[in-house]
Amino acid sequence: MATKARKPFFERLKTGLEEGIAHARGELTLKTVKAPEAPPEIDAKTLVALRERAEMSQAVFAKLLFVSPKTVQSWEQGVRVPSNASRRLIHIFAEQPGVVCKVVGLRSVQLRVLKIVPFGKGKRRIVTMDR
Repeated sequence: MATKARKPFFERLKTGLEEGIAHARGELTLKTVKAPEAPPEIDAKTLVALRERAEMSQAVFAKLLFVSPKTVQSWEQGVRVPSNASRRLIHIFAEQPGVVCKVVGLRSVQLRVLKIVPFGKGKRRIVTMDR
């Protein structure tokens, strides 16, 4: 399989600088992408409430998140905190539990008592509405 020859560094640098100058003059619109926000934080007490309101055991909740039951147990005891990837899936589950349950083959659940609230600078947290 033939690969396309890469332009010399100087030519790529020159092109980049010319595009930057054209953008500064308003002659060129550069593509911009907004990065997604970090997943919201969740404390141990709220994680327990989320799991219990979904009527799931630690073992079932662990399978839903594709982690071990010991991991869920350590999160709920406050020994460890979920990784960003786990927090993202917990966030999706808190917002759309029926979708997540359907994808993993569980019965659908409703979680109307949770919300995402801002705190600190640019951070968010999942909380129960009875707080």
